Amino acid sequence: MAESRGTRERIVEAAVGLFYEKGFEGTGMAELLIRAGANSGSFYHFFKGKEDLLSAVLDWYQAHLEPILIEPLRAQTPDPIERIFALLDGYRQRVLVTGCTYGCPIGRLALEIDPARVDVHAAIAKNFTGWTGAVERFLKDAGDRLPRGLDRAELALFVLTVMEGGVMQSRAHRSIEPFDASVRQLRHYFRHLEAEAALRGSKARRKVRRKPGRKPGFQPSPERQPPARKS
Repeated sequence: MAESRGTRERIVEAAVGLFYEKGFEGTGMAELLIRAGANSGSFYHFFKGKEDLLSAVLDWYQAHLEPILIEPLRAQTPDPIERIFALLDGYRQRVLVTGCTYGCPIGRLALEIDPARVDVHAAIAKNFTGWTGAVERFLKDAGDRLPRGLDRAELALFVLTVMEGGVMQSRAHRSIEPFDASVRQLRHYFRHLEAEAALRGSKARRKVRRKPGRKPGFQPSPERQPPARKS
């Protein structure tokens, strides 16, 4: 049984690498089996076909989000906002190491897979939701450093858009600058949000300290007394 589980894992991990390198459509079955060290009988024991394998690959990405991407950030810095920028820096390093040819694996599948494959795109969306959910938790951990009425779920979506857009443009331009420019603008926006939250907090504290009632220095005029009667 342990050997069977190992074979399935090898097939999935081989597919993770090949789907990233060559795309889903560009990966051939023979190539996949050679990399996995498996035969066709083993493949069809675990999977109905290549699309079934694609679902397993998307499940693999979702299962490895926390241990591979998120947990190391908690060890890296206690600051929840800096964890977000450390996450983005991880993608930056991948862009640099690959000579600006890196593309987000989930983003690449989202662009490649036919929109008519609704179930596959639902699994892709689930991966994006897991990513933004992790960022949203960091934003919630930031507490009152960010404005109270801020929609943190929407801001997490914006962070994902910066990452995906920056990676895509750096790949097209073969330059890290589009990614860096996108992250700089995001950093600027966060500083604006933190300044806004600090200003609101300062005003709220001054309001609490101010006692209701008479204004300082205000003295009521003495009441006019009726003249005393003459005896």
